[in-house]
Amino acid sequence: MSSRLIFFTFFLALVSLLLGFQVFSICQQETQVVSTTKVSILNLLRISPSSESIDYVQNKTQFQLHTLLTEQRHKKTWDLSKRIQKDCKSGLRLLFSVDEDIVEKLKALAIEKETLEQAVQAIEQALLSKQKIYIYGCGATGRLAKQMESTFWRPFWQKVRKKRRIWSKIQLHLGDSIENQLIGEMTGGDRALISSLEGFEDLQLIGRLQLEDREVEKGDVVICVTEGGETSSVIGTILAALDQWRTAESYDPEKTKKKLYFIYNNPDENLRPFNRSRRILEEPGITKINLTTGSQSITGSTRMQATTIETFVVGNILQQALDRSLRKFLSKKEMAALGFKSELRLEDKLKEFSNILKQVKASLSAIAKFTQLEAQTYKTENFSTYFAQKGLITVFIDSTERSPTFRLFPLDTVRQAKRKSWIQVWTPAANLQDAWQAFLGRPFRGLSPEFYRKPFEDEIDDAYLKKAALESLKNAGNNQQFLYDFSFADFNLKNREPAQGDLGVAVLISPEEAELGKKNSDIRKFIDLFSKKGASVAIILITDKSSKKISRLIRKIPDFGAEGKNSLIVVNIGTTNDPLGINQRIALKILLNAHSTGVMARLGKVIGNTMTNVSPSNLKLIGRATYLIQSHVNDVLRHPQWVKLYGIRSPISYGEANAVLFDAINYLKNKEAGQTAEVAFSIIRILESFRLEKGLIRSKTLNTVKETGLSQYLSNVTSQ
Repeated sequence: MSSRLIFFTFFLALVSLLLGFQVFSICQQETQVVSTTKVSILNLLRISPSSESIDYVQNKTQFQLHTLLTEQRHKKTWDLSKRIQKDCKSGLRLLFSVDEDIVEKLKALAIEKETLEQAVQAIEQALLSKQKIYIYGCGATGRLAKQMESTFWRPFWQKVRKKRRIWSKIQLHLGDSIENQLIGEMTGGDRALISSLEGFEDLQLIGRLQLEDREVEKGDVVICVTEGGETSSVIGTILAALDQWRTAESYDPEKTKKKLYFIYNNPDENLRPFNRSRRILEEPGITKINLTTGSQSITGSTRMQATTIETFVVGNILQQALDRSLRKFLSKKEMAALGFKSELRLEDKLKEFSNILKQVKASLSAIAKFTQLEAQTYKTENFSTYFAQKGLITVFIDSTERSPTFRLFPLDTVRQAKRKSWIQVWTPAANLQDAWQAFLGRPFRGLSPEFYRKPFEDEIDDAYLKKAALESLKNAGNNQQFLYDFSFADFNLKNREPAQGDLGVAVLISPEEAELGKKNSDIRKFIDLFSKKGASVAIILITDKSSKKISRLIRKIPDFGAEGKNSLIVVNIGTTNDPLGINQRIALKILLNAHSTGVMARLGKVIGNTMTNVSPSNLKLIGRATYLIQSHVNDVLRHPQWVKLYGIRSPISYGEANAVLFDAINYLKNKEAGQTAEVAFSIIRILESFRLEKGLIRSKTLNTVKETGLSQYLSNVTSQ
């Protein structure tokens, strides 16, 4: 064969091979479009990472906490958002199922209770020696600390003072100022009860300053509580308390650890990579109490299981110490008169949680109806108002924590002519100052700028944190109390009165149910007001009374049984041997946490079991928001339907997600964006830009968020 023939044969074969490959490629393209572009999301959007974003990704790794157990998705609630849309009762059942993790942890603590017993002894000794008990937290645990003082401690002593003969004995042994001996404090002071103050949580400095401001000294008992185990302000507090001992002539860790307690909810191995947490874990002079239950029912939402177990455990430590202290000089009869029917055993009290949860779950059908009712109220652009007395702080905490968790407007100030917040809270009081007194059991307590400003200016090295902290300090003083009115009185009755379609929620804790039978009681006035205005009414009763007695009381309320319009939830929780009323408040907390989460899930503010509407208001939440953006975008990019329609694309990086997040933060803060979440905004903008192969402008993204919503968008984009 000639060389020319060989060449021609080879040429034909090569052409056939190339043509075959082209045909194969065309056939492949019919089933899968292969993306030819390699343009990154930042190039598509023409975004250069801001200096804040660069600083966060490179220098704030100690606040990127997505490796923590509390930041992981719980397997039981994986499809919560879809489940609760189809069947509210089924979705709520999922949320309550995660509370079973608390039951298991408490069983273990009841067996191995040495550190809890040590804490009981420390408080007992403090009471008898007239030393302070300082409980400090941040965010949800800060509200826990306030609850210890204002819900459990102060009301107990106010009740005791009325029993004059018993009180005279207590005065003799414990002193007249026992009511002020326990201080519950949170990062940012009382103003932070309303909403977090940006920059404060991320500073160890503020923990030290608040310890000094509240005049906590060496020898006092200091209990610092942080759900994650990494909150800077809480860590700063416990280290400042430790330093009070270290600067003394003789420092003995065996002594200090009996006075200093650090309570948290993540496994130690998860926390060790974070320098500030590792320092606490390795410090022999601090007693660590680990209350890890596992992932939260809503990813990262430690207001749920983490804070529930902390509230229950710290409350029972306090109650146990009271029992032991008072029994040293009061008779059995006198103790019984104060609610201590028999000597308390800590292990038995811990086991009571199981029955509390059981009783709450027994009202699942009624709670589901209530959840649907409140969700529908917001869908029709109406508002809700909660009314409470004994349950005020528990109700207030759940209400305010909805704002950062689900990106809602915070509580309205008195300066706002028109309501923006979906929810408000009222209590019987003549004016706003009386309402704060009823709430806290003492006058409002803010942070004095004169005490905090100079240390902020001199000791905060980080420019971003210094700016945020100094700005927040302007909104933390005593003057802040005059911005918020929770009174069931003239101002709210005139400016925040209910309208048709609104919802009024009355929350009662025994013995308040008796007020339902009195026509002129505050609770009946509240119910009648909402009924007359055409609003729906819900009544939540946490009671130790029989169902027959409750039925008789409810029948005294005119037209309350109107079909479909009103809702009644009754949870039966006994009060025997629970003088601080811990069990009933925990029942209310569990109920409200599941309910409010269910409401938001039905409104599309939860995707799966992730809080995609979280407000990135501090370094930890910026990290959570970044990880949520990255996770949801990459989940979609891996989805078979996306790949079929738009081809294979490399996942976005953490840095890219963070750059888009900061761009969204800067854009939305300058817009009338309402309750638009930066996370949802960023996810939609990234995916739409990839889908269209060009950057989606921010105004169009905002329109999509408002008109379609993230939940529906994600469903649409993977089902075309």
